Amino acid sequence: MRFYQPSTEFYCGVDLHAKTMYLCILDRQGTILLHKNLRTDPEAFLRAVAPYRASLVVAVECLHCWYWLGDLCAREGIPFVLGHVLAMRAIHGGKTKNDKIDSEKIARLTQGGLLPQAYAYPAAQRGLRDLLRRRLRLVRLRAELYEHVQTLHRQANRPLSGAAAKTAAAEAALPEPFADAAVQRNALADLAMAGHYDAIIYDLEHHLLAAARDTRAKELALLQSIPGVGPILALTLLYEVDRIDRFTTRQQFCSYSRLVYPRQESAGKQAGCKGRKMGNAYLKWAFSEAAVYAARFYPRIAAYLQRLEGKYGPGKSKSLLAHKLGRAVYHMLRKGTVFDEEKFLRG
Repeated sequence: MRFYQPSTEFYCGVDLHAKTMYLCILDRQGTILLHKNLRTDPEAFLRAVAPYRASLVVAVECLHCWYWLGDLCAREGIPFVLGHVLAMRAIHGGKTKNDKIDSEKIARLTQGGLLPQAYAYPAAQRGLRDLLRRRLRLVRLRAELYEHVQTLHRQANRPLSGAAAKTAAAEAALPEPFADAAVQRNALADLAMAGHYDAIIYDLEHHLLAAARDTRAKELALLQSIPGVGPILALTLLYEVDRIDRFTTRQQFCSYSRLVYPRQESAGKQAGCKGRKMGNAYLKWAFSEAAVYAARFYPRIAAYLQRLEGKYGPGKSKSLLAHKLGRAVYHMLRKGTVFDEEKFLRG
């Protein structure tokens, strides 16, 4: 975890919500200079911090509504720090919690160099990253529709494969109609909705690939040289990582990608394993998917996974393969080289 290192005269903690924001500004000695609740209005914010902005840093929890404030600070030349919500336990550990207390705690964590940082994603590519995340949500909703069609068939003792369900959605017709008209309508409603999702998802994928080829074609091609990584997984890795140079070591990158399980120790004894959800869930998904596909379609990697399974079991072996792919991606993006299967299996 990276902590913000204080280097300014004033520290502004903001407890940000959709309609209001509570500001707390401290000086270097910890004296409260401003403690005020405001509307989430850019002009109101700039007026409030105007006396201190010559040497001010603004800190906010990484919640859904931080984009506008981060972009405002970037335009105005005000340093901006995004706090990692899961790691900011001082905010949630007090006996009493409200916006006023939270804003002061954020300011004091920043002033004391104890604010755990999250990555403030740049505005230029943020829209594409969020669009890709939305596409994944739509894919999962479409999968639920396919599953419900299969459930209806199982209830009638008529098994239907996933491929057949997708074909039925594309053709907007079932292979064999149900005898019950209500069940038939239920299944056709699922297929109609799945067809709409297909069109939307296809359009989003086309737009995302075109945008990536225009701006980051080399990195996209490098990532697609990895076994098991197609266009969608490559886009996920590309936009979730953003800049590989923000990670100083491969261990930092693998930790951010949720590919490691941090150990908890006390007095030399292991006390469990926590923090598995601290990191990027989308990178974890992408590397897990890539590991499964690589083992399915590439014989040498399948043989490597089989050796791991003999030693560690089926569950842990896939995690180890995903971790190994994560290390490979870090070095590939750092050096600008394509995937080397010989080196991967030898390392």
